[in-house]
Amino acid sequence: MKGRDRRDAIFEQVRLRGFVVIDDLARRFGVTTQTIRRDLKSLCDAGLLVRHHGGAGLPSSIANADLAERRVSQLPEREAIARAIDAYLPDGSTLFMAIGTTMEIVARGLLQRHGFKVITNNLHVATVLSTQTDFDVVVAGGSVHRHNGGIYGASACDQVDRFRADYAIISVGAIEADGTLLDFYSDEVHVAQAMMRNARQVLVAADHTKFERNATVHLGNLSEATALFTDRPPPPAVADLMARHGVELHVAVDGAADGAGTRAGGPSLPGRAAPTPGGADRRNVQN
Repeated sequence: MKGRDRRDAIFEQVRLRGFVVIDDLARRFGVTTQTIRRDLKSLCDAGLLVRHHGGAGLPSSIANADLAERRVSQLPEREAIARAIDAYLPDGSTLFMAIGTTMEIVARGLLQRHGFKVITNNLHVATVLSTQTDFDVVVAGGSVHRHNGGIYGASACDQVDRFRADYAIISVGAIEADGTLLDFYSDEVHVAQAMMRNARQVLVAADHTKFERNATVHLGNLSEATALFTDRPPPPAVADLMARHGVELHVAVDGAADGAGTRAGGPSLPGRAAPTPGGADRRNVQN
């Protein structure tokens, strides 16, 4: 069995059992324990598993990874996703930007652009964008989570509700097969939900590991979004849901992202012109 196939099989065993033991896996796959340890390290580095003494299990569904760890996890993939989002957004738009390390990467890319108004509850995003002289950056007030620089609370939701933005850019902790969007902290989810209901278009950023993770707090459903930006095609059930609801699919492959989109479940399409700011229609890409 090739290494990638074996790692896929190991992950499936963990999904079924919740925990696997290194010695058992070595016997099952006919390889050394050192090989299994390397496989588990690869899966853990991807954020799919968590190492425990003698084996590995699924990541906790009630707590997200440490911020420093999340900043390096799936970094090339998230950078490609961020470039695709940056290419999608027209200059002069009004944006909601939520909490998440991918949002920081999106923010850095926007520094090469002009005229954005950004409302955010992400202190890291605000810090990055505040260096751009022709941006208008509004920070939602409230309490600050020390673990990620996110601002939350009723006052943050109230301030978001005072705006109407062209786009809300949201990252999530997990996406289930029925399109359910999940995250880890209910107080942060409330602010993201306020952004979604006050935006003309909703852009969801999620690398492929989000289709394999667990989380507990309901954020919404992918059917409510305008577009999904990811690094691999989503599972068939998710792709079918997107096709039924006209949700755009943008896949950034091999670190390359040019803003090109696909109709969910359909063939790749060439790049397209950026959408008009303030457009309320949720469109499939039809070039």
